Amino acid sequence: MIPTTANEKEDHEQQDQTNIKFPDNRLLIDLCGEFDKNLAEIEQKLALQIVRRGNELNLFGDKISRSDGKLILEALYTRLENGKSLETGDLDRELREVVGGKNVENGTQTDEQIEMFKKSNFEIKTRKKTIEPRTNAQKAFAASLLKNELVFGIGPAGTGKTYLAVAVAVSKFINGEVDRIILSRPAVEAGEKLGYLPGDMKDKVDPYMQPLYDALNDFLPGKQLAKLIEEKRIEIAPLAFMRGRTLSHAFVVLDEAQNASSMQMKMFLTRLGEGSRMAITGDRSQIDLPKGITSGLVEAERLLSSEPKISFNYFSARDVVRHPLVASIIEAYDKDSKKKFNSVKLDK
Repeated sequence: MIPTTANEKEDHEQQDQTNIKFPDNRLLIDLCGEFDKNLAEIEQKLALQIVRRGNELNLFGDKISRSDGKLILEALYTRLENGKSLETGDLDRELREVVGGKNVENGTQTDEQIEMFKKSNFEIKTRKKTIEPRTNAQKAFAASLLKNELVFGIGPAGTGKTYLAVAVAVSKFINGEVDRIILSRPAVEAGEKLGYLPGDMKDKVDPYMQPLYDALNDFLPGKQLAKLIEEKRIEIAPLAFMRGRTLSHAFVVLDEAQNASSMQMKMFLTRLGEGSRMAITGDRSQIDLPKGITSGLVEAERLLSSEPKISFNYFSARDVVRHPLVASIIEAYDKDSKKKFNSVKLDK
């Protein structure tokens, strides 16, 4: 990364370069990361070379790459100046905003929206941690959850749909905007039969609800969460238990909505009561319903997408925040699905 020979130094001097000065050398050390790992990541993603001289970073490369690198480094340094730590996810978020924002697909935002998000310090505060959406699609989804009464989040696994929905639910509950949180998902097995499960009703359904418990444990202290569940101020229940209820002054989250049947989805949507909000998340590529049964998520999207008071938000493989390999896996499966779909059309 740092030129070592005289020839390399001359080559650097002949290239266009951008110099960035940082007043606090201690913060600059944190910015660079252990063994300059943060700089190495930026170099790899933007095809740049970054040379550190004292409290200055010199960026070598084409004009666009240098401009992108400058934006990322200054944004991360500002974060450190504000007293926040710098983690791998923060660098990943800035890289996604700069690099990913140029390739707008279904579900990503306009340049105006992206600029708005960059200028704003978009955070969701809970009891245990403050959540910062990493991608523009995540930010748009979180903004919709805060603004609209009925919100759909549709996209592949690992894009943070459920996590953000639960985070906003907890935030609104803490602020007194809703009296209850109700989290639900269909009790549908993912392609395998588990047989009869032992225990009472709670023991039988809890394995299906575990991802929702995991999210709640991230946002609320254990004792407080247990008390709220005991008082029924937080409920976690299968979708089938929603029939006949009117959910007023509550934040309701339906996860894995692609596995709700058409009738179940209609039943769920019509539970919306006064002062309540609903978030429905799902992945159309992971439908586990028996053959011949239409996904309620797919049907709701078809019937309600033109309704102005209902917000539909879309995610792509670019928004995956799990291991980088997950995004590659999703893209590979998506390409294969498109090939199969096109071959079927040609056969017809």
